Amino acid sequence: MSIQESQLETWSHLGAITTAKNTHESIRNALNRYEWPEGVRFEVYLQGSYRNATNIRGDSDVDVIVELTSTFQPDLFLLTEAAKQKFRSNYSNAVYSFEHFTEDVVRALREYYGTSAISLGNKSIKVTQGSNRLPADVVACMTYRKYKNYASISDQGYIHGILFRTRNEGRQVVNYPKLHYDKGVWKNSFEQTNGWYKGTARMFKNARSRLIYEGLISADVAPSYFVECLLYNVPSRKYGTNYTNTYVDVVNYLNQIDLDSFKCQNEQVPLFGSSHEQWSISKAQKLISGYITLWNDWGR
Repeated sequence: MSIQESQLETWSHLGAITTAKNTHESIRNALNRYEWPEGVRFEVYLQGSYRNATNIRGDSDVDVIVELTSTFQPDLFLLTEAAKQKFRSNYSNAVYSFEHFTEDVVRALREYYGTSAISLGNKSIKVTQGSNRLPADVVACMTYRKYKNYASISDQGYIHGILFRTRNEGRQVVNYPKLHYDKGVWKNSFEQTNGWYKGTARMFKNARSRLIYEGLISADVAPSYFVECLLYNVPSRKYGTNYTNTYVDVVNYLNQIDLDSFKCQNEQVPLFGSSHEQWSISKAQKLISGYITLWNDWGR
């Protein structure tokens, strides 16, 4: 017996967003009340499933980016030597560093919420749940520019990302949350999936939760971000008409295709690889097999 259309449609529903917005505003208020060093500029915004409208019921932690924008880390790898020299002649090293910024973010949050509400994780600053706000993972980071060309300050091209370093290992992490969001909007557009992409992502995230609940996969097999990236690589023609057809068409495609060439939704990083920020094909295949089992055994 297959999964009923009504169940799949229920799984496609958007989770609560009001409290996530309140959490975002609360953290923004905390940071704006802090007395920052002169010249420091930053941007505060949501990332992850709440930002991308792919959150499901039961999602709790809110991911908040605090991006230092008055300083940036350049990636000049793609530039010619002449372009690199021009860049270096126009820019100098910043006095206020990423480490200074992270320390200030921590102090700002502790001053606002109290020391007991703040703890330090490897990649984020943890803010406990409070009145009318969810627990939050606050990522202090700086702007990252992946340069494509450089002639002068007024004539340059780059891909915008963020950079931070892990607390435990000091490992550099680069991500592209704004690109991830923009590509998701594009995939969900009328021209691509006619609004079916994000609902389908929520459907498959709920199906993953069911697989975990039934013990068919472990919780670490398929983090939410990787599920979304996996579905992004499915051709847009596989989405639409109804959730039953979409579930079958998407899973059949994923079960037959070579996954090696898949990219993250930001289209800058391969989805599969050996880095800490990449997924393994074996785990993706476990998830896909789980989706097939869930469909075939539903109602038994």
